Amino acid sequence: MRNILKTLLLCFFCSAFAYSQTGPDYKERNLLKSKDSLSAASFSIIPAFEGAVDAEEYKIGPGDKFLISINGLDENQFFATVNPEGVLYLPRTGSVDVNNESLKNAKLKIEKLIRKYYKSVDIFVSLAEFRKIKVTLVGDVKASSTMVVTSNSRLVDLINISAGLSQTANLRHIKITSSSGNVRYYDLLSFLRNGENRNNPFLNAGDVVSIEKSDVTVAIYGRVKYPGSYEFIEGETVAGLLALAGGVYENAVTDSIEIIRFDKDNKTQKSLYCSFSELKQNNLTLAKYDKIVVREKPDYMLDRVVQVNGLVKYPGLYKIVENKTTLKEVLNQTGGFRENASLKDATLSRKEGSTETDPEFDRLKNIPRNEMTDDEYDYLKSKSRQRKGLVITNVEELILKNDESENVVLKNGDVINVPEVKNYVIMLGQVVNPGNIVYEKGLNYKDYIKIAGGYGWRASKGDVRIIKANTGEWVDADESIAIKPGDTIWIPEDPPGPKFWTVFNQTLTIVGQVATVIAATVAVIVATR
Repeated sequence: MRNILKTLLLCFFCSAFAYSQTGPDYKERNLLKSKDSLSAASFSIIPAFEGAVDAEEYKIGPGDKFLISINGLDENQFFATVNPEGVLYLPRTGSVDVNNESLKNAKLKIEKLIRKYYKSVDIFVSLAEFRKIKVTLVGDVKASSTMVVTSNSRLVDLINISAGLSQTANLRHIKITSSSGNVRYYDLLSFLRNGENRNNPFLNAGDVVSIEKSDVTVAIYGRVKYPGSYEFIEGETVAGLLALAGGVYENAVTDSIEIIRFDKDNKTQKSLYCSFSELKQNNLTLAKYDKIVVREKPDYMLDRVVQVNGLVKYPGLYKIVENKTTLKEVLNQTGGFRENASLKDATLSRKEGSTETDPEFDRLKNIPRNEMTDDEYDYLKSKSRQRKGLVITNVEELILKNDESENVVLKNGDVINVPEVKNYVIMLGQVVNPGNIVYEKGLNYKDYIKIAGGYGWRASKGDVRIIKANTGEWVDADESIAIKPGDTIWIPEDPPGPKFWTVFNQTLTIVGQVATVIAATVAVIVATR
């Protein structure tokens, strides 16, 4: 029995995983998120307008209210509401059946009735208030329910105020059954993506909206604007799906679009190749689980530029020839270096390889120091100082001494940065006046501490560190170490003493323990007497 349960569970998880790989995944499916019930309640009683009502599309029903004005010698203005039988009664005129008529036809029928009794008058008929209707949402939803909405509500409004759809809901084949049994199908994605209102219809009283569960899918990959998996719709063409996916990008290969399709045995796959224009002409229909692949033109309109930042005359983008243009050639195009430019500190950074991850470094970052070996800690420190993407080159040697060994061949996306000269030393930590101090050749770390006002009162004088600007390396302070511009001198703080309340609580605890011992001793002495 236990083995059977294990097998069933394994089958369940495998099927769930398999579906997650093939289910629809386009971005509009964010509509499936659960909705706030309070917002749903407010929507059901507050009519929302999307602009002027389409008089030919809107259908009249019980509860719609009209404003009617008859202007002759006197003005006669009144409101009239369609009764539950779909009839509109007009005082001193009669009644007219407007149920399920378009707003346009209803207004014509009302005006025609009025003119039977009123001659030579101006007649104005307008829809003044929408009726409330009940519609039902069922199927692959979070909670089936019947909701009250205004009669100008559309399909997407109903879904928005519902508890939400399931992750497997099919948005492309939504069935709406009217109270008379008439069935219509709508592709809501066509509205969400392209604004096609014909796929976002007005709802009518008694409509039942049924959301199917998505079963079969097709997929589209590559250089289309909205790649992903989509619900399979019987009879849809490849060109139609490409259009729904936003069409192809400029750099797409359009003369050989591949359609990967299962053969009749439903096991082996084959490939069909068609041009984009052929697909538009021959109306090739999709088959279940088709995969459309739109490939990218190699090197099409590919930028080959580098960025130069900092103290050059003309910073900005510069065109290069891949694997040919050198660092010196680009620097010569910048118009020269500006005053205070630091060639020694100039850097070249490269995107290539800069995004690679180091699993060992990621692991060590999450381990406390006392659980690391010395080698692991050294590796962590060294790796944390590494400048990702930095290409080792010496611009100062290249420009001032014409050392061609430093003349790196550039790649697309390289960034050259020429910073300002760092003519200062940075003082951090427990000194009287932390900050930047003007660099003076020949001074050691103690000299700079004196210039900064001396050690602070909590300074740990024996733990001073020097952080080298060019490497980021931390070294123990020593008078023999030459201080260079940009270096940082860090004076840490002595470990703080115990807080007053900590000492007070500990004292009370000890006193309490001593009192307990004394009391016990006294009790023993009394008992022995």
